[in-house]
Amino acid sequence: MPNRLIDATSPYLKQHADNPVDWFEWGVEAFTEAERRDVPVLLSVGYSACHWCHVMAHESFEDDETATYMNYNFVNVKVDREERPDVDRIYMDAVTSMTGRGGWPMTVFLTPDQRPVYAGTYFPKQRMAHHPSFMDVMGAVVDAWNTNRAGVHTQASKITEAISASNPPAGPTPSAYDLAEAVTAIERTFDPINGGFGGAPKFPQGPTLEFLMRTAALHPDSEAGSASLRMLTITLERMARGGIYDHLLGGFARYSVDSIWLVPHFEKMLYDNALLARIYLRTWQLTGDDRFLSTAQEVLDYLDTTMADPGGGIHAAEDADSEGHEGKFAVWSWDELESVLGDDLPIAASIYGFTETGNFEGTNIPTRESDLTGIAAEFGLSSEQLAEARKRIDQALIDARVQRVPPARDDKVVSAWNGFALRAFAEAGAVLGSQRYLNRARSIASFLIGEASPNGSLVRSWRDRPGVGGFADDFAAVAIGLYTLFQATAEVRWFDAAEELVASLRSGFADSKGGFFATSKTSEALIARPKVIQDNPTPSDNALAMEALQIHSALTGDLTAIAELEATMESLSVVAKGHPSFAGHALAVWLTHSVGIKEVAITGSAEATEDMERLVWDSYRPDIVLAVNRGAGSTVPLLADRDATGTATAYVCEQLVCGLPVTSVDDLVISLG
Repeated sequence: MPNRLIDATSPYLKQHADNPVDWFEWGVEAFTEAERRDVPVLLSVGYSACHWCHVMAHESFEDDETATYMNYNFVNVKVDREERPDVDRIYMDAVTSMTGRGGWPMTVFLTPDQRPVYAGTYFPKQRMAHHPSFMDVMGAVVDAWNTNRAGVHTQASKITEAISASNPPAGPTPSAYDLAEAVTAIERTFDPINGGFGGAPKFPQGPTLEFLMRTAALHPDSEAGSASLRMLTITLERMARGGIYDHLLGGFARYSVDSIWLVPHFEKMLYDNALLARIYLRTWQLTGDDRFLSTAQEVLDYLDTTMADPGGGIHAAEDADSEGHEGKFAVWSWDELESVLGDDLPIAASIYGFTETGNFEGTNIPTRESDLTGIAAEFGLSSEQLAEARKRIDQALIDARVQRVPPARDDKVVSAWNGFALRAFAEAGAVLGSQRYLNRARSIASFLIGEASPNGSLVRSWRDRPGVGGFADDFAAVAIGLYTLFQATAEVRWFDAAEELVASLRSGFADSKGGFFATSKTSEALIARPKVIQDNPTPSDNALAMEALQIHSALTGDLTAIAELEATMESLSVVAKGHPSFAGHALAVWLTHSVGIKEVAITGSAEATEDMERLVWDSYRPDIVLAVNRGAGSTVPLLADRDATGTATAYVCEQLVCGLPVTSVDDLVISLG
């Protein structure tokens, strides 16, 4: 019989509904039961696209003997980290404090009052060298609980105190020198050959790339700007050529297990792809390199088709595994390639690096190491003939792939991640003049302020029904996306919706000492109130809050919001200065703040304003916040008393001081500097 998880909204929890483990969802019922039975709680945290989560499930949670031991000695609680980032954050702090590293699956043993006793990540079914078995670990916890209860409570109290005091004190905000030094610090970890930062495993690190992209855009003639552009372009180019990128169906995997972007951990996450699509799009504007544009479009098209929810949002993730094997959906044996491609195989092998021996466990992960011009010369083809051959090859491979059993889809809609996607589609729609991308952005926005906001309050996630209330990153990321859609379309309803979210963020999540808690003041009380100040792998709650406040202030003239932004940066400053790769998005927002925002108001009929709007969107200018009024009157303060007429008129303001209105594109170019 299915266990309690059969009624969960999370696809990850439902994957465990047929386990012999007597799972509970996180909640009062589980901890009341643990107190009644006087046993510890075994908390297992993961997510649906996590390969090692599946491994531990198959080895242990589906094993009758292990499940019997778990059920007798513990109350067992399963949590989807994507639905409950607050629970995940608190107990991940426990894992890292005990082991020095974190990851998923996360396994934490708790007292019935939720304090952690012992924590780790994946525990194998069988004992391994330097790695205890899951049964060994459970046995040690049970023994300590039964024979040394006082010691267990002492340990739990110490860990809980460490979690509560985990964030550093506030410090002075970064100076121009500190921002340049941050680039230098990032450069010390940069791989100049393969791009990216550090060694294996290698992650895209979207927030760090965002900081480098803004530095390159805002300080193009400086040493820091040149270094940033070099690191940015090498990384994006190498990633787009590597196996981490799906060259047939689009989309990036979560990370590469090696340092050369060859072998991915095959799951695809919405947050990575939404952040990277926008970075590729804007880097194309910085460089004019069409390879970045094509990658951006392919990723957006993947999200717009494969990952789209019928209700309008975008799904959370695709699994790494298919038919019980990691990557099976995406790799090719030589025999398969011969069967599918026939006479086209030699050209395909040159394009995608296919070999008889393969590059991954005897199979081939497609890569794009070779230059197409050289391949055309190798086969005596014109560029047009090669393009036609590649189109034929790609279609044959895609047709074969879609006949395979696809990986599982995590089809819940996570609000914060959809905020990232909303921003990416809105910017792409405006930059490229694409109504399809703008319509997708509108669909996402409508879903977020509709189904995902029952009773007018944003939730964390939605699948069949709304989940728990939203967290700080949900409110901030969705607000940023809505502000962006307003800038792209001049549709004031998106501005109004964003303003409501920012108001809720400020009233419900603010810390009087500066910055924002992850949970609202009305959220469930946990053993600590988490405050996320580090990017990992998405922008931190506080970095997103800074940007939402920045855009809000630019459109409304709210100086209090600027003071809150600066106080938030102070709360992040120690991390940002000491470990800039952990605070890339906050540094990016602070860099823009330091340069100074240009508030650009444009009024006039739609036909009249088009050229001025195009000027703003045709280049990457992170220091511009745009407001357009194509009709009479507006609720946007920046547009107050600036009614639209037939003639296009632009006003460029900085720090509440506006220059003279201009009525030509040439004069607007001069005003923007």
